[in-house]
Amino acid sequence: MRVEIWSDIACPWCYIGKARFEQALAAFPHRDGVEVVHRSFELDPNTPRGTTAPVVEMLAAKYGRTLDEARSMEANVASNAHGEGLGYVLEGRDHGNTFDIHRLLHLAKARGVQDALLDLAYRTNFADERSVFDPEVLIGLAVEAGLDETEARAVLADEDAYADEVRADEREAAELGANAVPFFVLDRRYGVSGGQPAEVFAQALEQAWKDRAPLAPVSGAAEGATCAPDGTCA
Repeated sequence: MRVEIWSDIACPWCYIGKARFEQALAAFPHRDGVEVVHRSFELDPNTPRGTTAPVVEMLAAKYGRTLDEARSMEANVASNAHGEGLGYVLEGRDHGNTFDIHRLLHLAKARGVQDALLDLAYRTNFADERSVFDPEVLIGLAVEAGLDETEARAVLADEDAYADEVRADEREAAELGANAVPFFVLDRRYGVSGGQPAEVFAQALEQAWKDRAPLAPVSGAAEGATCAPDGTCA
């Protein structure tokens, strides 16, 4: 069974939702039969690349709130993060364009270390004093996750590298009706929106596993010739 997760590194509920989903998955009896695939989604694709702004000021402007109201919003999210054992700093975080981070995450996927880089990027963005939007910080995270530094730098330097993969993920999200993240799709049959409690993810995993459609033979077709893993063919 495949679980696809559309998310953005700038989304605090994606950070929290990933932890809650993984808690449910760890307790799922069939967890070894579940493939998790992370997909790209930009919350603010129109934010100019290479620029950043303080998160609190961004929230106030985006939602028409006062700075105090924006701080209260952040405090609520921080409380939820802390409840999952996640770090979350309330002051000093910044916000920026995440397209390059998504491109690097696709490189990480190709090299088998996507989940590691995603965790490091989340932790840096929400729990550390460093800025994940600093290219040198991002390169350091890539190396820590297991990527080759030269290759990671080459991807960031080439604006076309993995750009098509990011946009393909975003088009697919739109086709599925996802206009917010996190968005979890289980076997292309069930969708779960938002950083739900672990219990909700547990129920979704159980339901999707139970309802997996078995392969049915084509009506009227005779059994054809096949080859088995031991090399015998009939």
